[in-house]
Amino acid sequence: MNILEQVLAANSNFMEYLVEGAIQDYPENNKLPNRHLAIFTCMDTRLVDFLEPAMGIKRGEAKVIKNAGNSVTGPFEATIRSLIVSIFELGVKEVMVIGHFDCGLAHTTADSLIQKMLARGISPDAIKMIEAELINWIDHFHHPVDNIEEVVRKIRNNPLIPKDVPIHGLIFNPHTGQLEVIVDGYQHV
Repeated sequence: MNILEQVLAANSNFMEYLVEGAIQDYPENNKLPNRHLAIFTCMDTRLVDFLEPAMGIKRGEAKVIKNAGNSVTGPFEATIRSLIVSIFELGVKEVMVIGHFDCGLAHTTADSLIQKMLARGISPDAIKMIEAELINWIDHFHHPVDNIEEVVRKIRNNPLIPKDVPIHGLIFNPHTGQLEVIVDGYQHV
């Protein structure tokens, strides 16, 4: 069975579980986050079903935005766009940038990624289009704590983000579940 078939089989079992009366385990939620919180974090698989419970966050309580290394690369890239919608359309009043120890991106280089892309048939011309941004992004991500501080600063100083929104920075231990505050956003509002 391939991955798609596995997912569809799991969904079928899940739907049967709901039909059998477990729907109360998944109550209907509004699209607005109950806690008025946006969490911006990494896409690391170790955070799935671990970060939110470690924070006491349940379904419907927060908007969760993820990308590789919880990085912001420009003033109107996807993360900033998601935060703008979250704040102005969905009622988010606070943002938490959450990095984690042992991030895979900290051990990646633009050169190694480019070599893997070339080996998989990506055109050198396509790589040339993004090479400078790739180098600027990946080769400057070596320390998750520094990245958290930089991302918090980029979001807080973005002219599209209201100054009354606290932007917190935290680091998560994907082995123990412990959170540590790096930037207390209340001190900058």
